[in-house]
Amino acid sequence: MVKRIAYGVGAVGTVAAIVLRYALDADPTLTFGVAALAILGLAYTLGHATEQLGAAAGPRIGGIMNATVGNVGEIIIAAFLIVDGKIEIVHASLTGSIVGNLLLVLGASLLLGGLRNGVQRFDAQATGMNAASLILATIGLIVPATFAFLVGGGEGTTAGDPAFFRIEALTVGVAILLLMTYAAQTWFFLRSPESPVAAHGEQERPEWSWRMALGVLLASAAALTVGSEILVHTLEPAVASLGISEFFIGIILIPIIGNLAEHVVGVTLAWKNKMDFSLITSIGSATQIALFAAPVLVFFGLLVGNPVTLVFSPLEVVSVAVGVIIASYIAIDGRSNWVEGLQLTSVYLIVAIAFFFLTP
Repeated sequence: MVKRIAYGVGAVGTVAAIVLRYALDADPTLTFGVAALAILGLAYTLGHATEQLGAAAGPRIGGIMNATVGNVGEIIIAAFLIVDGKIEIVHASLTGSIVGNLLLVLGASLLLGGLRNGVQRFDAQATGMNAASLILATIGLIVPATFAFLVGGGEGTTAGDPAFFRIEALTVGVAILLLMTYAAQTWFFLRSPESPVAAHGEQERPEWSWRMALGVLLASAAALTVGSEILVHTLEPAVASLGISEFFIGIILIPIIGNLAEHVVGVTLAWKNKMDFSLITSIGSATQIALFAAPVLVFFGLLVGNPVTLVFSPLEVVSVAVGVIIASYIAIDGRSNWVEGLQLTSVYLIVAIAFFFLTP
């Protein structure tokens, strides 16, 4: 029932958003809301199609597929924001995605999975590798921010500033290293022997054929592109009428909308006691945003003439660092319970409250 509602919301919402935006030139707030609702439905559909494709491939490939396709919405929205010159919102959305996956999605997964199944176990080696990669990504944020401070630049530094070239050169260098690390990690992860813990949990047969799943995935991704363009176009007037800062929308709302796929799948898998798949989905998604999506957006910004640096605000860097530290500490022993999930969720709410009252 829930699946059918999500499919209907995605399809009908996309058509309605297109009509409101291009045919009726309706109120931006209404169009923004309809587009956001459509993206929620499309993200759920995209996530389910990916889960079906990965069902026969095992938790490792399936988890990577879900994280990759689940981040498509976030990357597409960020790309339109870059074209529109809203670089600070891009930074906010990247921060929100990493923190949201590490604290909100992982927290909700451990909380609900622990309440149903008690103490849950998973492959600590795979989780530890993702945690190490996230620490690397955090360093990749701290160093550019510190460097920008030392040379007189900052998050809002533009091409006309004297320090911009050096900051941009550092950004490109860091982006290349992060991409190389992500590629090497993925290759090692797929080739390493699977832990016996990974086989724990009930195995399910896919509901769809791979052809149907692939068709739904491609159609959802195409509709998601259209919905993302409409969402970004109506963002500024909608935010003005709602009285909420674009920064808060970027760091809380856009990541939740764009990453709904892995949010739903990660929590569902933990509920079913498939913790390896669940953690690859949540922690793996955060790793992919930090090591893959952010560098790709850096190069996309250069391509369209709106450079994106890796110089984030101090609170953004601190939020990512806190998320990485606490998530790594909780997940490194290969066991979890609902209290740890509650702790992660509480930290996310603390960060969200801070960003809500922050005026950039």
